[in-house]
Amino acid sequence: MNPEQPNNPLHGKTLETILIQLVEYYGWEQLSLHININSFSKNPSLKSSLTFLRKTPWARKKVEDLYLRMIEN
Repeated sequence: MNPEQPNNPLHGKTLETILIQLVEYYGWEQLSLHININSFSKNPSLKSSLTFLRKTPWARKKVEDLYLRMIEN
């Protein structure tokens, strides 16, 4: 962990890395149930989801929060 932010589990993680880990853990179907956005439920793809999440702060926050809950378990 980086000494600059030792208590921030998101530090150093890219959005792509976070999303890949969530998809591996939940799968697209379960992920769309946790976070109801079209890029997860209708023809999901990493590219389209990343494009949407980079432009939509509220959705990115939900993804980051779900990731934090996932790594706690």
